[in-house]
Amino acid sequence: MYKKKKKFWAKHWDVIVLDTVAALLAMMLALFFRFDKILIWDVIPHEYIYENILIMIIFASILNAALRDPYTGIVHRNKWQELKAVAIHSFVNLCGILIFLYAFRYSNRISRAVILSWFGLMIFIMFAFRIVFKRIVRLRKHDDSLKSTMLVIADSSTINHCLSQLASSDYVEYKVVGCAIIDKDWVGKKIQGVPVVGNCDSVFEYIRTNVVDEVFIDGKNRYSEELLAERLTDLGCTVHISLIHTEHLMKNRTIEYYGDYITMTTSMHMATNREAFAKRTLDIIGSLVGLILCAIAFIFLAPVIKIQAPGPVFFSQTRIGKNGRRFKFYKFRSMYTDAEERKKDLMDQNEMSGLMFKMENDPRIFPAGHFIRKYSLDELPQFWNVLIGDMSLVGTRPPTENEFVQYELHHKARLASRPGLTGMWQVSGRSDITDFEEVVALDTEYIKNWSLGLDLQILFKTVAVVLKGSGSK
Repeated sequence: MYKKKKKFWAKHWDVIVLDTVAALLAMMLALFFRFDKILIWDVIPHEYIYENILIMIIFASILNAALRDPYTGIVHRNKWQELKAVAIHSFVNLCGILIFLYAFRYSNRISRAVILSWFGLMIFIMFAFRIVFKRIVRLRKHDDSLKSTMLVIADSSTINHCLSQLASSDYVEYKVVGCAIIDKDWVGKKIQGVPVVGNCDSVFEYIRTNVVDEVFIDGKNRYSEELLAERLTDLGCTVHISLIHTEHLMKNRTIEYYGDYITMTTSMHMATNREAFAKRTLDIIGSLVGLILCAIAFIFLAPVIKIQAPGPVFFSQTRIGKNGRRFKFYKFRSMYTDAEERKKDLMDQNEMSGLMFKMENDPRIFPAGHFIRKYSLDELPQFWNVLIGDMSLVGTRPPTENEFVQYELHHKARLASRPGLTGMWQVSGRSDITDFEEVVALDTEYIKNWSLGLDLQILFKTVAVVLKGSGSK
């Protein structure tokens, strides 16, 4: 799943919070300088009015951001441009508060010196906060571990110009990890420090075995580009095509800019910033609630696990996440500690056809483990994975490393989105599904048709499945 680079004020939520804190801090300081007392802790004249002003500052900051979208290009502004932007932003906040004061007839009961000093302090503090924030952002932009990985596919005549353009900005959100040359066999060479990792045929094997989030295609043959893009999209990659020609545009597309290239970007599913923001917000809220449930469950499950199967309460394992990223995956332990070693002796009893393991009456599960798994209590620690961003509430189930290395090319499509606690497979009667290809089909269907409504629908169905104790062994 690919998040469109589209204007939406809420994508700057971090700066909005920072500006709101700056405005609130400025008001607290203005009150302290005027009355030599701290609001809330000390009593000051007309205290309730100032408390209401603090609440209105929060609303004014959010409305200011929503109606004006003042943060576009914030990282690229110089200090004078930023100071001007902060002054305008602060003036709009001031106008909002003045309207509030006059509308509720508070204007004669508050100190004008407080309002004027608040305005000046707000400009100073907000400007300082933004300068520090932008320095942190710039440092993060240079941290390759936080960038998406990009593979470039081009021919020998355009590859140098292509790589130089993709590296032309200091604020790119991607790292070029390799390139493939369509018309030459240059594997093993380096071009502008970027390794040549494949040609038109071997590039798919590279994508299967490496972390590749995005692919940039710059070629001369529009027809071959579209065939290549279609195949790469089916693998779960987000594809950017240099728009040399614009006919025969594909489904799920948006226009973007990389250097002096205009590209048509296509992916299995295109999510707007608003949709991505809503999904992440749902994940954070849901994971916080889930961690409370996890803490309660821990009190009861920990002693049972320790008594019936001595060893750690939690089971951790490296799993494969979005586009092949590895992360540490947590569960309440429901099996004996030697479960992984015993698994190879039970493979002939595997009920799944393909790259997953499941069997009736698994002897590796200790007595209470059956209850834990029946009601999916073992999954509760994964709310931590959701909170830190390794997983989502709804998505595709993350494979183990052993399963992943056996993936065929088309299987990687199910890794195109962040893995989830629950998903289409879980609410479709997972114990009745024994064909891994059917699991892949359900996962790709979810990714291609994703919406916030679909996530909510799956979550409600999951609650019903868990309460019934069905769909899990």
